[in-house]
Amino acid sequence: MQPSNWAPEHSDALRELLARGMSYAEIADAINEKFGTCYTRNATIGRSRRMGLGVPERPDDGLKPTPRSRTPKLSGLLTLRALRQEKLSEKPSEKPGEKPAEAEPAEPVKLRCVGLSPRLLPLTELEDGDCRYPYGGDREDEPILFCGHPRLAGSRYCSPHFHLTRDDGTSAERADAPIVLRLVEAA
Repeated sequence: MQPSNWAPEHSDALRELLARGMSYAEIADAINEKFGTCYTRNATIGRSRRMGLGVPERPDDGLKPTPRSRTPKLSGLLTLRALRQEKLSEKPSEKPGEKPAEAEPAEPVKLRCVGLSPRLLPLTELEDGDCRYPYGGDREDEPILFCGHPRLAGSRYCSPHFHLTRDDGTSAERADAPIVLRLVEAA
């Protein structure tokens, strides 16, 4: 068996309830009610598998199972199920005949620009030293084109597009910040 945070009496209760033919959800509810814990159905399934227990024997009488109550059975403790129900009940309910409140329009995003007229080349026409900054492709029929200006050494982009894609603070902050390298001896 693998170590777990299940107390031995919880494991014993799981074994006993499983022998009675209860479902894993019912077992979790029963253990939680008895010991004041917060085990989920999946936790009981995982624990029973780690203990090497089988699947509960369910009588096959040809009837559909009756739906269980969805109310938490713990007194004083909030279970995951209870938290979900609280969140659902917090949603404002719409009154009949009342239109839902319309969302306020979002402010347009201010795009950063580089004051450079791209050559708008397709990928097949780009040379080795051309900028790979993409334009277009937002709509389904729109092709993706590229800047095409000479790129900065060690980058895939030209100088204006390289700086557009980096957010390293203001130029004054970049100039003042020293780069410190620390050598560490390998063990």
